[in-house]
Amino acid sequence: MLVQAILKSKATEGVVTVQSSATVSEAAKILADKRIGTVVVSDDGGETAAGILSERDIVRELASSGSGCLTQPVSSYMTQDLVTTTRQATVQEIMSRMTEGRFRHMPIVEDGKLVGIVTLGDVVKAQLAELAMEKDALEGMIMGH
Repeated sequence: MLVQAILKSKATEGVVTVQSSATVSEAAKILADKRIGTVVVSDDGGETAAGILSERDIVRELASSGSGCLTQPVSSYMTQDLVTTTRQATVQEIMSRMTEGRFRHMPIVEDGKLVGIVTLGDVVKAQLAELAMEKDALEGMIMGH
């Protein structure tokens, strides 16, 4: 299964982004309101990704420097070295990269433009659906259907 199949099955709301100048508090409010685990940092309205900020990034900074980090810009704490993929990547490829890198969100970038984001939950759901289809096909073959 390819990443493009996962993107097609997701809601078409698009990628939630914040500008690098937004405060960590503003980003945390977006995460809470949208019930998501990460925001992509983009200063051009979501065309390109400059970084990514997750709940974990915020919690780590709160633990190390206290609540003062909430008034700082997102750019101070975002991950700048993004690991991205394209729509043509396989689910197995991105699952492996996410597991090895110990992250749960991967932006989908093509021709330098942000086209989506895939979560580890999306990948697991796709894998389970694929396994269920294979199981059904094998059962059908065994039963002579």
